[in-house]
Amino acid sequence: MHKIVSAIFLAENIKKIEIEAPRIAKKRKAGQFVMIRVGETGERVPLTIADANPEKGTITLIVQGMGKSTRELNSKEAGDSIHDIVGPLGAPSHIEKFGTAVSIGGGLGAAIAYPTAVALKEAGNYVITINGARSKELVILEEEMRAVSDEAYITTDDGSYGFHGFVTQKLQELIDSGKKIDFVLAIGPIPMMRAIAEVTRPYQIKTVVSLNPIMVDGTGMCGGCRVTVDNQIKFACVDGPEFDAHLVDFKNLSDRNKMYLPEEKQAVETFAHKCNLQKQL
Repeated sequence: MHKIVSAIFLAENIKKIEIEAPRIAKKRKAGQFVMIRVGETGERVPLTIADANPEKGTITLIVQGMGKSTRELNSKEAGDSIHDIVGPLGAPSHIEKFGTAVSIGGGLGAAIAYPTAVALKEAGNYVITINGARSKELVILEEEMRAVSDEAYITTDDGSYGFHGFVTQKLQELIDSGKKIDFVLAIGPIPMMRAIAEVTRPYQIKTVVSLNPIMVDGTGMCGGCRVTVDNQIKFACVDGPEFDAHLVDFKNLSDRNKMYLPEEKQAVETFAHKCNLQKQL
């Protein structure tokens, strides 16, 4: 069992959870993730390690309550426990001194873009961050991103805060300004990552994306997280989760992620009904 040290909502349905996991905290590197089970009979859910504190022996996860398991996790408070956590899993982000590096997070993707931005800065890069959300209320980790950035930009789809538009438009604006960009990391919804890849492709800017396929065990045994990269089958849990954006088959990734939508919807409805019954008791 792993005790929750703190749990606070950053935005609607998005919670920052600090959990005791001393061994993972010591070994974790940027880009890696954990597999968690909220309860003994729960499903395994992959979550990127947003931060770690080896001295305290804790890791930080940022969770958006989308499906049944993530909603159940977000119902937990400080003092509660998570049944089990396995990690760190996945290959760490490839970090070197590229020159000017842009770390882009769309929505919850900021939770993954942040630790990589930290590592890029520590490696001596000039770091630009672009943090995108649908509206001001959904912007997360703004202060943290600014603290590790030489330049930091917020974009909102509705124009309620920062740049009015998408992260792709802000990136294109930076390129059009004549700024030399040597590396781009993009993490967020599949359409966003695909769009970023198309923005950088004509300029041959090295671009990496962190993929989020359906994942079951996180060790490469089940094959559920297979993705097509450069016309080859890869497993996101062991070969990734980060891949060359210009080689990823995003259509295949999107199609596979939609395979269990009916089952996921049914699980969420059952969980919501159960919660309502408990509230009435």
